[in-house]
Amino acid sequence: MCGRYVLFSDPEMAEIREIIEEVQKNNPVIKTGEIFPTNSAPVLLQEDGKLTPHAVKWGFPDFRSKGVIINARGETAPEKPMFRKSFETRRCIIPSCGFFEWSHHGQKTKYQFNLPGESALYMAGLYNDFDGDRRFVILTTAPNESMQEIHNRMPVVLTHPEMDQWIGSYQGALDILQSIRPELVKQLA
Repeated sequence: MCGRYVLFSDPEMAEIREIIEEVQKNNPVIKTGEIFPTNSAPVLLQEDGKLTPHAVKWGFPDFRSKGVIINARGETAPEKPMFRKSFETRRCIIPSCGFFEWSHHGQKTKYQFNLPGESALYMAGLYNDFDGDRRFVILTTAPNESMQEIHNRMPVVLTHPEMDQWIGSYQGALDILQSIRPELVKQLA
């Protein structure tokens, strides 16, 4: 769960467009549209006390195979060796215009999930550097009512007021992981 998300720079999505344009100043080759694992995409990192967008590759290397690990379970990330240090000091925020999930009841159906009335959806993440290559994962949690019928996991979706709490406070980040995430709306993708 969360294996794809979407990032558009449409004029009506000014908040997301500004993030994309800021990243493109230093890294003109970032992915927009549908974001897949291993794509480089904008991620918000804390620098000098403020959130700053950077291009970061999606997926920690999976040293047991040649693939990548794209998600971390929020319930266990603070203790797991692969994620513990990142959770302590390298939390990030992944901006998006929503994420995709597929229903497997009957015919496979693709849905896009968003926050009601919002053009931007921010997800909690962790980042780390691997051989000079900065990478991120998206944290997931148990689904709330808006996701339960589609999937047994959902991204840790952050509200605007929670963004500073997620980045700036270890205890605040733990509190977010232990809370029920906002209800989402779904539409056919």
